[in-house]
Amino acid sequence: MSDDRTPQTDRPQTDRPQNDRTQTDVAQTDVAPTDVPQTDVVPTDLEQTDLAQPDIVDPETGAPEGAPAPDTTGRDASSAARPGTALVVGASGITGTALVEQLTRDGWDVLALSRRASSAPGVTGIAADLLSAESLSEALADAKPTHVFFAAWQKRDTEAENIEVNGGMVRDLLAALDHAPVRHVSLVTGLKHYLGPFEAYGQGVMPDTPFHEDEQRLEYPNFYYAQEDELFAAAERQGFTWSVHRSHTVIGFAVGNAMNMGLTIAVQAALTKRLGRPFTFPGSETQWNSLVDMTDAGVLAEQMIWAATEPGGADEAFNIVNGDVFRWRWMWPRLAAHLGIDPALVEGFEGEPRPLEQQMAGLEGEWRELVAEHDLVEPELARVASWWHTDADLGRDIEVVADMGKARDAGFTRYRRTEQAFADLFERYRAARLIP
Repeated sequence: MSDDRTPQTDRPQTDRPQNDRTQTDVAQTDVAPTDVPQTDVVPTDLEQTDLAQPDIVDPETGAPEGAPAPDTTGRDASSAARPGTALVVGASGITGTALVEQLTRDGWDVLALSRRASSAPGVTGIAADLLSAESLSEALADAKPTHVFFAAWQKRDTEAENIEVNGGMVRDLLAALDHAPVRHVSLVTGLKHYLGPFEAYGQGVMPDTPFHEDEQRLEYPNFYYAQEDELFAAAERQGFTWSVHRSHTVIGFAVGNAMNMGLTIAVQAALTKRLGRPFTFPGSETQWNSLVDMTDAGVLAEQMIWAATEPGGADEAFNIVNGDVFRWRWMWPRLAAHLGIDPALVEGFEGEPRPLEQQMAGLEGEWRELVAEHDLVEPELARVASWWHTDADLGRDIEVVADMGKARDAGFTRYRRTEQAFADLFERYRAARLIP
């Protein structure tokens, strides 16, 4: 997609024409610009590379990581009508993993698309290259999803390239499903919708916090806008309803993730404990003192499924955060306690940011030794820690908070305390033998 196809900037997102088909069938961090090594397609959590994880077992299922979590609802899915067939795009990422788990619990037939297919009970893996229209057409030729959950993106060096690649992935994926009985498509984006793209992040005139969904698009080209426009165009051609989900920093269970703050902080804690170093907040004074919110991957997955199956979610964009706000000066010592850090070794902001890329430089060997001593399963530090992303997220000099009123009014009322989301995530990583 060429640069002249960047979207209109004088029209709010919510001014899109409504699809004339009523939805009655029951059936994705945003960070400042940074130089990031090129990776595979990244599920949006904004957020992760599709890397094979053959040795990692999910403690909640006893199956390879990425398989669905067990059904705790007591329902017999085999004896009840299936809600539909869901295609999860970016299925091995933070958001994709949460979607596969929740959809499976809810009794859906799940198609899980990633670069490396992985199947499990109730889940059929599909291998495809999102950068190749031919690969998508071949892989999806026999697929008949009723609902599509798109949670993938790829970072390139310039926003023009981001627009071409990420808009193209949405366009080609939906074109490959032109034959399928698709009723709804849910797309994850994020708060760069309000903050600007990597090249102009936090620059110019931005809306006041908390961010609301009816804000005008910013003047800068933005791959989120390109993804939305491809979604809208396909919806008009193919007759499905749509929803867009603007998440903040997403935390959840995945490995090999390019933007995984939860696991990164846990690995920081493990290394600092081993070395007797302080557990130091890496970010800015603004982030230390300002209000902020986050997005639990499970809450994001639930909102996407809700929007796909309830009339109030059709043809709308929604912010999605946990529902609480906090300050890092309050949260940091609490996370330290959950990670077993001596309170005397907890350090907050002091004078200037102290990035993790500097604090943790050259510790690959220390991590391998720690893994061996504690019988952990992932010896490669780069697979469990994304220092650059956590630095960028916590280094921002702007307040970032999103309003949830629109989703609440429409009927989505899910809430999650962020501290508890972190604590539960740390326990899951311990049980999976990814951290000590």
